[in-house]
Amino acid sequence: MDASGIDRVPDGPVRRMLAAANRHDLEAMLTEFADDYRNTTPAHPARSFTGSVQVRKNWAALFAGLPDLSLTVHDAATGPAGRIWLEWSNRGTRADGSVQRAAGVSILTVRDDRIAAAQFYLEPVDHGPGDVNVAIGEVVRGIDGGGRP
Repeated sequence: MDASGIDRVPDGPVRRMLAAANRHDLEAMLTEFADDYRNTTPAHPARSFTGSVQVRKNWAALFAGLPDLSLTVHDAATGPAGRIWLEWSNRGTRADGSVQRAAGVSILTVRDDRIAAAQFYLEPVDHGPGDVNVAIGEVVRGIDGGGRP
């Protein structure tokens, strides 16, 4: 098995996009997205967008700011209606030497051999001191003990 785990993903545009991302081949990545690609980010609705132009902008910034960015697929499943579920993560080093890590799930929809949509649940990995009890307390009381964050 490839260390990136991309071989867990079925052949097609999602697998090709992930492989291109790990090569930092922006142009090859973009050929895998539909022009009207829709990215929905339920946990951060203001980050949702439509269009492959924004895909280009996002990935160009990631490749420039994290020159060693790598993606890893931990698991994948094929669902109905052209959907592919990915559990994945990424890692990259910023110019200041700090490491950026994110992990989560994306549910991608394939239409006409292109990635047409994604439900995007990728979040920065938090190595802070708060355990599950702190997290539940923040949900119940809010971060400052008052209203919800």
